[in-house]
Amino acid sequence: MLFSLIIPVYNRPDEVEELLESLVQSTYKESFEIVLVEDGSTLRCDEVVNKFINQLSISYYYKENSGPGDSRNYGMLKAKGDYFIIFDSDCIIPKQYLNEVATELQAKYVDCFGGPDGALDSFSDIQKAINFTMTSFLTTGGIRGGSEKIGKFQPRSFNMGLSRKAFEASNGFGNIHPGEDPDLSIRLWELGFETRLFTRAFVYHKRRIDWDKFTIQVNKFGKARPILNSWYPKYNKLTFFFPSLFIIGFYIALILLIFANDYLLKLYFVYFVILFITSTIKNKNPKIGYLSVVAAWKQFYGYGMGFIESYIKVIVLGQKPQAAFPELFFKK
Repeated sequence: MLFSLIIPVYNRPDEVEELLESLVQSTYKESFEIVLVEDGSTLRCDEVVNKFINQLSISYYYKENSGPGDSRNYGMLKAKGDYFIIFDSDCIIPKQYLNEVATELQAKYVDCFGGPDGALDSFSDIQKAINFTMTSFLTTGGIRGGSEKIGKFQPRSFNMGLSRKAFEASNGFGNIHPGEDPDLSIRLWELGFETRLFTRAFVYHKRRIDWDKFTIQVNKFGKARPILNSWYPKYNKLTFFFPSLFIIGFYIALILLIFANDYLLKLYFVYFVILFITSTIKNKNPKIGYLSVVAAWKQFYGYGMGFIESYIKVIVLGQKPQAAFPELFFKK
């Protein structure tokens, strides 16, 4: 089985260099190819690619900007392999990663898989805090962190595998972003394909974002979910509403405080204390514990408010998603 590693990139040559450096260290003994797709960047990666051309099998393509989903599709159309592995450009790949994937596929083949993400010691404190909130069972990130306690696992495209057969049957990713990965997962289920979590096939996800960018990102995640619910109502889950309910509950707690009722607010305080302690223990750093509380609030607030806005516009008012949120759709 030939693995084709599909990597879309937009103005991130430094990220690509780190990613390729990690792949040079791979202990996988079989051949694999890398298909790097430059999505209309002004800061191109061609010089970086040239550094590794004698160490890795790399195909490099430049195209007009059309978004990460379409760029992944472009890469898969160009790839030679029969199984595609998709990474974001800000990932660092452990040397044993491809061995773990091959072992899982040999033991129980599946046409689409996803893997979790982790943080390296070299990451900044904010990156570690964001990684904690994006993976912890205490927030909305339990699945991303390695849990598979749901009916069907929806892989995320920063660390995702897809067979050529599944790609050709589904036509790959749609033009919504974010949300293109759960959209693809659901369409694969509808076509009879299965998805699975490979818990040992993790990557180090070096998110290069500040607090404002993180809030904008999770806000878009929240906006995308009601759109997906409107497209695929049978896969709607109550858990999708939790961040919005969390935010609404917090404001109710503040209102109750006016009437000298602080019980609900105390529950929120206990939750954030537990979050702080858990992150501090895991990261062995109270500063990261504190930053994890900040990240969790921004995650809940950004996602929750985006979800509420989208739910009202798309579900209640019946607006077309492309008209309500044009920023979530790339034109092909």
